[in-house]
Amino acid sequence: MRVDSYVQAVCEDLARVAAVGDESTARAAELLVVALESSLRRRLQEALAEAALELSPQLERGGVEVRVAGGDLELVHVDDADPAPAEAADEAFSARITLRLPESLKSRLEAAAAAHGVSVNTWLVQALNRVLEPRSSTGGSRRLTGYGRS
Repeated sequence: MRVDSYVQAVCEDLARVAAVGDESTARAAELLVVALESSLRRRLQEALAEAALELSPQLERGGVEVRVAGGDLELVHVDDADPAPAEAADEAFSARITLRLPESLKSRLEAAAAAHGVSVNTWLVQALNRVLEPRSSTGGSRRLTGYGRS
């Protein structure tokens, strides 16, 4: 699903409504469109993610995920047989965080998630779990290798 077409439609609706007013109203609408475009995209993505969360419990098997690739959003049915995200069984995706990233990093994250066949959210949760897992100590001396700079 191309979110851009929906954002563009809302922007055009705003421009048509503003056309009823004078020139300053039309200019104000243009400025609002520029300011609202990214917010509209994000809100549409959030709405689809919430819809996926509401639909998943209603399915006999599997669940629904939102996958992001570039400007495209995809609602995908994921069967129970597919590998589950690395999360505690009693812990659901209930916490939410807003993260601002450079566009280049976002593109790399999307590519990595797509390569693993999971959503960006799932990929990030799995990566964070791997990083935050406690490391088991081998009991011996710990050795540090590499280069240092003094």
